[in-house]
Amino acid sequence: MQANVNGTTMPVLEMLLEPGEVVVSTHGDLSWMTPNVQMSQTTNTGGGGGLMGGLKRAMGGGGIMLTRYEATGGEGVVSFASKLPGRILSVEIAPGHGYLVHRHGWLCGTPGITPTVGLQQTFKGGLWGGEGFILQRLEGEGQAWIELSGEIVTYDLVAGQILLVHPGHVGMFQDTVTFQVIGLPGIVNRYMGADGHHLVQLTGPGTIWLQSMPLPVLAQALSEYLGGDDRREAVSGGVVGGVLGNVLGRSV
Repeated sequence: MQANVNGTTMPVLEMLLEPGEVVVSTHGDLSWMTPNVQMSQTTNTGGGGGLMGGLKRAMGGGGIMLTRYEATGGEGVVSFASKLPGRILSVEIAPGHGYLVHRHGWLCGTPGITPTVGLQQTFKGGLWGGEGFILQRLEGEGQAWIELSGEIVTYDLVAGQILLVHPGHVGMFQDTVTFQVIGLPGIVNRYMGADGHHLVQLTGPGTIWLQSMPLPVLAQALSEYLGGDDRREAVSGGVVGGVLGNVLGRSV
């Protein structure tokens, strides 16, 4: 199996599969493929989980079903295009060395990767934490490809080192990093600062990847320029509509 990331601003992940090789992705992420790639639906990547694993994935922002792509009768190609300007990164996953990823970040992986939900607090706490707290946990054994939006900033946290992050900007981090949703201090900060009510506290040791342009933050930034339903419909039908139309319709 060979993976090529093509392009710069809006990269495309191109997977070259030898006969019998398989890659698994979330449902609906396919961009294009050759005719000899066989698609099938599954609840299991090969790393376990089954139906219950599918339900956990749904909680983490994925779907109950996963799509399995297998090359037959020769080399096959399957491609996944990024949804926003940003980067596509590859990570190696092994037992005891997993990752937590923002809920729409996992593009695809080799069989043996188990995507599930990553919650370290109560479900109620996850709802309060918003987009950056209900995360996908990637564990098992294999290789995974992750889509992050905008510019990517990486920090290597030592044991006990803390960084406070706006929930939407949490892209990915090693599962050695612990996270907790905390409220912004002070009534004025919470209700007059326009930064939301919560931050994510990331505590080392481990590496974290932060993204500068998550989709929810971009949608919120554009919302003030959309005066009413007619203008929202104009945007959703225009150049940016293919990417943002449905999101803006729900967010404003």
